[in-house]
Amino acid sequence: MSIIRVEEIAKYSGQEVTVQGWVYSRTDKGKLVFLLVRDGSGFVQCVAFKGDLPEALFDQLTRLPQESSVIISGAVREDKRAPGIPGGYEIGVKEIKIVQTAAEDYPMALKEHGVDFALDNRHLWIRMPSQWAILRIRGTVISAIREWLELNGFINMDTPILTPAAVEGTTTLFETEYFDEGKAYLSQSGQLYNEANIMAFGKVYCFGPTFRAEKSKTRRHLTEFWMVEPEIAFCDLDGLMEIEEQFVTHIVKRVLRDRGPELKSLGRDLPKLEIIEPPFPRISYDEAAKIIQELYEKENDPEKWELLKFEWGMDFGAPHEAALTNRYEKPVFVYGYPTQVKAFYMEPWPDRPEVCKSVDLLAPEGCGEIIGGSERMSSPDLLLQRIHEHGLPEEAYKWYLDLRRYGSVPHSGFGMGVERTVAWICGIEHIREAIAFPRMIKRVYP
Repeated sequence: MSIIRVEEIAKYSGQEVTVQGWVYSRTDKGKLVFLLVRDGSGFVQCVAFKGDLPEALFDQLTRLPQESSVIISGAVREDKRAPGIPGGYEIGVKEIKIVQTAAEDYPMALKEHGVDFALDNRHLWIRMPSQWAILRIRGTVISAIREWLELNGFINMDTPILTPAAVEGTTTLFETEYFDEGKAYLSQSGQLYNEANIMAFGKVYCFGPTFRAEKSKTRRHLTEFWMVEPEIAFCDLDGLMEIEEQFVTHIVKRVLRDRGPELKSLGRDLPKLEIIEPPFPRISYDEAAKIIQELYEKENDPEKWELLKFEWGMDFGAPHEAALTNRYEKPVFVYGYPTQVKAFYMEPWPDRPEVCKSVDLLAPEGCGEIIGGSERMSSPDLLLQRIHEHGLPEEAYKWYLDLRRYGSVPHSGFGMGVERTVAWICGIEHIREAIAFPRMIKRVYP
């Protein structure tokens, strides 16, 4: 018999197959035992009839604990009522080998668990259908990211994890001793190195873990997360936004194509994803600030009123982004942020030095920022001035200033957080579920 993956079961209707996996749940009904078996690619119902198996083996099945590992052979039958992911098919058990009978005290038994307990047992929680579906979608998001970039002429460049200086801000660095060289820091971003890479290759991207030591406990923050960072030579802010909307559209359409059953199992409203395509709405920070201020003035709920409190020059918090994105069905670009709330390397707006050529892409349904980007500063003199204004050590950025001295060109780039993007596509509340083993302020186990 063919050993198959459950996700492809529809191809084998009427045939005899073998599935290797684990028992997620068991239901006994007299002469029948229903086993919901997962194999890593999906969940399928396997039906064992007492008359088809040795009596001792059938009796063993009626007591088989959750997460016991099995090899099951039998005929695939179409049944619209059959549970599973993708569902609609079941296997009539002809043979079963119990590889291991799991211990009876499985911590993540099928009942309600608190978040802390589930995170303490994250190594087991990822076996649950919801967590499995989210992480399968994450894998497809990552594949789609690389696919679009490679198809559009971007070259992958691996940038350092250990760096000598800050990229985003000196207060959010994880510090370590580096032999006799003094202190080094876990990377906040590969962007500065990619600005060097584009002067050799034109269009590049890096993709890897990123570290931020800010002590934030919000649903949108992790201390270790994955970020993809494309950088493009001869690209202005408008060109950057066009790239971003094409990039995000490709990712969403690829997930819809390849992970429909997983999205449905999460209860995701698919039409809200199906409408994602260019162009995305674009509003300036000035317009966005006005919208927030108007909402603030109209709000009657004291708690919401306080959260929406806003004045020009502030960065948007989660309540502000949610209020903005709830006005749109697609992701929305907000561009032209105040210079004071953005990183030192962003190009100033012509005739408005208090504003920089920055842009955030905010996902709809209240999800907020998934991409932050900008046109980068081209002038060596202005860049040096900004380095001093931010209190950064000039010596550490000597090589970065060289990029503006030897063939400087207009260039732009962005960073997209994988976990935030996955959380939006999956329709989940907290990004801790969008990575297999999340790292947060008070969590580094397991």
